[in-house]
Amino acid sequence: MNYAIETSNLSKQYGKVHAVDNVHLRVKTGEIYGFLGLNGAGKTTTIRALLGMIRPSGGNVKVLGQALGPGGRGPWAQVGHLVESPAAYSELSVRENLDVARRLHGIQNPKVVDEVIEQLTLGSYADRKAGTLSSGNFQRLGLARALLHKPELLLLDEPANGLDPAGVIEIRELLKSLVQQKGVTVFMSSHILTEVDRLATRIGIIHKGQLIEELDTDRLEKMRSKYLEIQARDLESAFASLQNAGYKAVMKDGALLIEDARAIEHPDEIARILVQVGTPPTRLAVEQQNLEEHFMQLTGGAK
Repeated sequence: MNYAIETSNLSKQYGKVHAVDNVHLRVKTGEIYGFLGLNGAGKTTTIRALLGMIRPSGGNVKVLGQALGPGGRGPWAQVGHLVESPAAYSELSVRENLDVARRLHGIQNPKVVDEVIEQLTLGSYADRKAGTLSSGNFQRLGLARALLHKPELLLLDEPANGLDPAGVIEIRELLKSLVQQKGVTVFMSSHILTEVDRLATRIGIIHKGQLIEELDTDRLEKMRSKYLEIQARDLESAFASLQNAGYKAVMKDGALLIEDARAIEHPDEIARILVQVGTPPTRLAVEQQNLEEHFMQLTGGAK
């Protein structure tokens, strides 16, 4: 198994505060890993450790197969990042900022600047000073810098910050295309659960510095799937009637659950079947498992 990111017992302590506490991460090449947590949970500290920006108090970090070491040793030519607020020269234009970044990366071809400006739809702002940009376009500039050198791995801390809903969708589609078409690995932290849920192939939840749960693709797909919930006064009769009609129902917590697409798309047919056998439903609703509720249950219950 190829891993883009590996940590073992990663810890960072500031005085008596354990910002990151024995975190084990395995991020597979070519996946989008969503790193979720409340503000102050340890997301940014973890990303800074992955980028060699801070020295861990304990544990080891490997990025793209290379162990991070003293003197900034790491595979940084293949890594793009956006951590906390984007940095830019406020008196230089968007184009000039990106050209400076191009030179720092040692990229000879100046056309890459135009390519990334188009990629991030910054064309209308290319000659505008960075200091005059809206927060959303400033965020786009930061993402453009992260993508300029066509990295294999992207480490993004709250990439949707400052973006309007259309911009959020645009960045989501861009990241998806980078993964699907270029094989890029994306590790992104966020507290916006709905966005991560739409994008991530795997999710890790960090709370008070500890990785308390990981959700893999199968679990995420199950949480995204819809089902029809049915309640009736005589649940056993309702269950038998639906089974006889060819619907596979599961009895759970005083209700019947059906994942069959026919039932979800035509709940009126389910109601008709139950009424005909004298067991009318008292509740009939299409539901979906909710990542946000799951997240709050995990983090809100932990003291």
